[in-house]
Amino acid sequence: MKFGVIVFPGSNCDDDMVHVLGDVMGQEVSKIWHKEKDLHGFGDGDCVVLPGGFSYGDYVRAGAIAQFSPIMQAVKAFAAAGGYVFGVCNGFQILCESHLLPGVLLHNANQQFICKNVWLRPGTNRSPITSDLDLNQALKIPIAHAEGRYFADRATLDALEQNDQVLFRYCTPEGAISPEANPNG
Repeated sequence: MKFGVIVFPGSNCDDDMVHVLGDVMGQEVSKIWHKEKDLHGFGDGDCVVLPGGFSYGDYVRAGAIAQFSPIMQAVKAFAAAGGYVFGVCNGFQILCESHLLPGVLLHNANQQFICKNVWLRPGTNRSPITSDLDLNQALKIPIAHAEGRYFADRATLDALEQNDQVLFRYCTPEGAISPEANPNG
């Protein structure tokens, strides 16, 4: 599997992603500048990653401007053809703004930027990202965002649940899923 990490102006986690994919996981990985118009040889079985950061300064909304970058048409075509695409933090926001994922990311309920460690628990093991994870183990991760409150209509949420597409859920350090564990509200 080959990985491509999309770099937008304001991305600040692209080097971290390249390090983990290449140096830690031993995968072939390359950076792809947002002005590119195609994915240069990425195909079936490969993966495109949209990393965290603050694309275009997140001036309008997180990911709102990045969705119009030339590379995003190629990312959409790649996903439509069955290619693996995932986004972390701002990358997830860009995927929602691009309509590759349903829903939107709203301001956190407390209307504040949140930067702290939180706990997640895998919601499924039917994804390449979560297939080797213990569904009962809480994982500690850092978060840093002002717009992390996912919103979608009830039908969309039900479809995500039925299709086993919720990869992670906020939880307590002991792994209990509860609304109080969600820092975004």
